[in-house]
Amino acid sequence: MRFAQQLIAGRLVRHYKRFLAEVELAEGEIITVHCPNSGSMLGCREPGSPVLLSVAANPKRKYPHTWELVQSDGYWVGINTARTNALVREALEKGVIAELQPIEEIRAEVKVSARSRLDFCLTHPALAASAGQREKRHTYLEVKNCTLVEQGRAMFPDAVTSRGTRHLEELLRLCREGHAAAVLFCVQHGGAQFFTPAAHIDPAYAETLARVAAGGVEILAYRATPTPAGITLDTPLPVHL
Repeated sequence: MRFAQQLIAGRLVRHYKRFLAEVELAEGEIITVHCPNSGSMLGCREPGSPVLLSVAANPKRKYPHTWELVQSDGYWVGINTARTNALVREALEKGVIAELQPIEEIRAEVKVSARSRLDFCLTHPALAASAGQREKRHTYLEVKNCTLVEQGRAMFPDAVTSRGTRHLEELLRLCREGHAAAVLFCVQHGGAQFFTPAAHIDPAYAETLARVAAGGVEILAYRATPTPAGITLDTPLPVHL
């Protein structure tokens, strides 16, 4: 995934009000920018950190700049969760995520209950099982963006997430109904070496992740490499539950 424009450099002044941040541009002007990330941004909101911004095409938007990347521990980190599903879909279409191949069709935003939608439903070729590949016709896939990395350990979530736990329960239900189900952690941090749930932040999510994995839900983690030019998801990471 390449950015459609050259990103604007600045330094983070502060992240506040969840979806807003102040950034100092190279010429010294301080502007308010949109922060497209509903998490706590733990590890990604240190004042003074280099950041990169895009500019919205809509001239009427109140805050035209969008925070895209931040530098943490010498690595660029992708914090724009609005790009995550497109990044994963691109990787699925290119066959990068080998565990979920072969794929015949990709449907997005699939309603699975009165309360929940999941990010993707993948349809596999009908003869895949006889070819020794995937045994189920459909895989329901939920995608989570991960930016919290400490000493090579990528962790999710960075704040308590009851919604995320509910999505895991939906995947387990679908698995019990005879479908394949998976959760993919998209780690947008070049320093990640393996993935583990952040049990110290949300023990209920970590316990549920281990339980649904035991129940047949596939747990995947892939590292994306953000750069000022674009983001590429290409590296599978070991998962430690």
